[in-house]
Amino acid sequence: MKAQESYPIDVAAIREDFPILARKVGGDVTTPGEGEGDTEPLVYLDNAATSQTPKRVVESIVDYYYGYNANVHRGIHQLSQEASVAYEEAHDRVADFIGAEGREEIVFTKNTTEAMNLVAYAWGLNELGPGDRVVLTEMEHHASLVTWQQLAKKTGAEVKYIRVDDEGRLDMEHAKELIDESTKMVSAVHVSNTLGTINPVDELADMAHEVGAYIFVDGAQSVPTRPVDVGDIDADFFAFSGHKMLGPTGIGVLYGKEEILEAMEPYLYGGDMIRRVTYEDATWEDLPWKFEAGTPNIAQGIGLHAAIDYLDDIGMENVQRHEELLAEYAYDRLSEFDDITIYGPPGDDRGGLVAFNLDSVHAHDLSSILNDYAVAIRAGDHCTQPLHDKLGAAASARASFYVYNTREEVDALVEAVGQARELFA
Repeated sequence: MKAQESYPIDVAAIREDFPILARKVGGDVTTPGEGEGDTEPLVYLDNAATSQTPKRVVESIVDYYYGYNANVHRGIHQLSQEASVAYEEAHDRVADFIGAEGREEIVFTKNTTEAMNLVAYAWGLNELGPGDRVVLTEMEHHASLVTWQQLAKKTGAEVKYIRVDDEGRLDMEHAKELIDESTKMVSAVHVSNTLGTINPVDELADMAHEVGAYIFVDGAQSVPTRPVDVGDIDADFFAFSGHKMLGPTGIGVLYGKEEILEAMEPYLYGGDMIRRVTYEDATWEDLPWKFEAGTPNIAQGIGLHAAIDYLDDIGMENVQRHEELLAEYAYDRLSEFDDITIYGPPGDDRGGLVAFNLDSVHAHDLSSILNDYAVAIRAGDHCTQPLHDKLGAAASARASFYVYNTREEVDALVEAVGQARELFA
């Protein structure tokens, strides 16, 4: 793609929906917006960690608190009924957005990590034992890697990892070797939050199902950025987080095939997830409520509904095209430096992020310097420590893009990197 190619979306209009993008930064963090040095327009390139939130989503949450704030599934009065309907409709909206059969397959959690733990403990603790295998990839986020690692210790199962090749892609021949008759679960990230690799999760699903195993897809970086259909993938479980897709924090989604969720025991016990309780025993509510114990994140679920509406108005195909355009442009611009290492596949074959290291500058120092130029990026291991060990990097810098970012902001990133390079020359 050429830098002069037009955007597939109206970025200027979109930016108007995000007041935070008008902030000036770069000064004293103890006096935000007021401190000496808060003079530079914010360039927010940390979207893989958390995206910004448009006014429409914030207003949907305010409307709930100002207009019909009440608990769900517990009251006959009007406010409770209105809140229950809105919360249930949020499940329906998510189901439609990712191609699920219905709300029964959509469990709200607080994030992707909790969704992973729900399946690990509600399913894995009962189904895994000595001689069983869980297959992960070497690029897994800690939410997947640590969860299955620790569950394997409790159950006696083993964990194996599909290799990542030198270009940052999965070795699918190695995957075929690992996914054998002893495999009970394959858990794979859809889009790597470090390498930007887009994994062939549908192929992994086929491999898993051929040996009678399930597949859990970590969609934290895919659902916000591209069209996703869990039916086309044939995922048994799929998880993602609202705060990476213009929604509020504190809301995540676990998709599970209805027949599998139906057979699983609850992960948490308490109010709202029960049908009948005696002093001796209890029975569980229908799906998905049997997995949503206690007062749920009602406002956040409503906010997620609004975020999905916002993204659908843009069009997920357009979101994907815009992200890929910026990622390729950033890859090409950063490649102009002869002392930068960029991790993952080529710029025209990755998700909307670029992780890199400048030879002469530690990633943390680079991020600090970029902050002086009002450029916000992520620096660290991005919750993929084992992958960074494999890459021979203690940490990396990561720029990640979303619907409100521009080429000019990529240019600002590259200019700031150049300034850091000169400073440490």
